Amino acid sequence: MWEEPFRDRFEAGQLLGPAVAERVHERERVIVLALPRGGVPVGIEVARALGAPLDVFIVRKLGVPGHEELAMGAIASGGVRVLNDDVLRHIPVPQATIEKVAAREQTELVRREASYRGSKPPLDVCGKTVVVVDDGLATGSTMRAAVHALRAMGAGSIIVAVPVAAREVCAEFRAEADDIVCLRTPEPFQAVGLWYEDFTQTTDEEVHELLAAGAIDACKG
Repeated sequence: MWEEPFRDRFEAGQLLGPAVAERVHERERVIVLALPRGGVPVGIEVARALGAPLDVFIVRKLGVPGHEELAMGAIASGGVRVLNDDVLRHIPVPQATIEKVAAREQTELVRREASYRGSKPPLDVCGKTVVVVDDGLATGSTMRAAVHALRAMGAGSIIVAVPVAAREVCAEFRAEADDIVCLRTPEPFQAVGLWYEDFTQTTDEEVHELLAAGAIDACKG
């Protein structure tokens, strides 16, 4: 059965927010962490629905050389690296090549942390309910790296929240996160971008504007 795509990431977030709110208890200390860049427009709407602060969590996909859209793994803040064994089983990549790709993406990870978070203190997720938001899950490598990193940082519980996901990947995360909210798991899935009418790449400038808006919302709350 064909499902209608979301108009854009903001609409997806507006629909996702109430679904996440149903899973969160009022007394919990909640923070929404969006995966840049595409997760930020979704994340701000989820944060508004929860009345929670919005921040970013930097994760970088490790693309297969020559097929960069295919994730062979990912890295995240805190030195976490997750490899996608299924992909590497079908497309063997030498360890030296993995290290080269990881080093390049680490440079970009550091740049984005400095750009998006600036002089903010390090993230404090210890004991908190962390809602991790992206615009969709295909292989799940970047989200998996985020979950592993947040566990290591002492998150109290982790809720993965996405508007759309591959059905099997959504099922896998039920064992990795404390909870997961996937609004839609269409078959066939193929790619996240197919489920948005407007899937224009989110820019650094838009990320800065949305994070600033999220900070204002948090102060009003």
